[in-house]
Amino acid sequence: MGTALARAWLAAGHPLTVWNRGPARAGVLAAEGAVVAASAAEAVAANRLVVVCLLDDASVAEALDDADLAGKDVVNLVTGTPAQARARAGWAAGRGARYLDGGIMAVPPMIGVPAAGPYVFYSGSSALFEEHAEVLAVPAGPRYVGADPGHAALHDVALLSAMYGMFAGVAHAFALVRAEGAVTPGDLAPLLAGWLTAMTGSIARTADQLESGDYAKDVVSNLAMQVAGRRTLLGTAEEQGVSDELLAPYFRLMERRLALGGGEEDLAGVVDLLRG
Repeated sequence: MGTALARAWLAAGHPLTVWNRGPARAGVLAAEGAVVAASAAEAVAANRLVVVCLLDDASVAEALDDADLAGKDVVNLVTGTPAQARARAGWAAGRGARYLDGGIMAVPPMIGVPAAGPYVFYSGSSALFEEHAEVLAVPAGPRYVGADPGHAALHDVALLSAMYGMFAGVAHAFALVRAEGAVTPGDLAPLLAGWLTAMTGSIARTADQLESGDYAKDVVSNLAMQVAGRRTLLGTAEEQGVSDELLAPYFRLMERRLALGGGEEDLAGVVDLLRG
């Protein structure tokens, strides 16, 4: 990801000093116009805007331990937790730097390709964001989500969590047909993609129910009916020799909500159970 970001800025004509824990990776960028620094501290010293894209939060502290951050604008694009982002903002402020945390919603091939739809959540110093918005927009569209440094990570992880939930359902679906043999994954794929796309319409309805507190508002299939239908889904998995471990936990939450009297509701009430 760091290399993809660097190449986008170089292609746009921005002067760039780079450092990488693996020197060979940084060396590749030299041929494309980047100045390669011998250390992270040297790279930081080269410019006021410092963009960090490393493995994790701990690697940020390690890499920048001896760097002089006074007067610098630090943009941290490491995927971390909201608490880590807030702590890192305090760490940066204590060293005299402004701080912006970022959550990249893209994979490397999307970076620098606007048509692919890449974007980055940013939170923290609004002054830093506004001053450098044009530069930050080069690799991916910038989306500022507030002064709280933890909000970019919160948005990032919320979207990634939903993605993995979808991946879990897709894995279960493919396992069901793979066990059959006569229905190929290729047969199922376009049907699955179309169905999941259609089901995204429920997201806005769930958000509206959560905000209004009326979980029975505009219900299409009530919870009681869906809990009753779980037997068919779990029974089919058993018949096909497929583990129910990806589906069963969600159905247990639905059963708990039903037991609390939510039979006429939609699925929004499950959110409350997850929050204890």
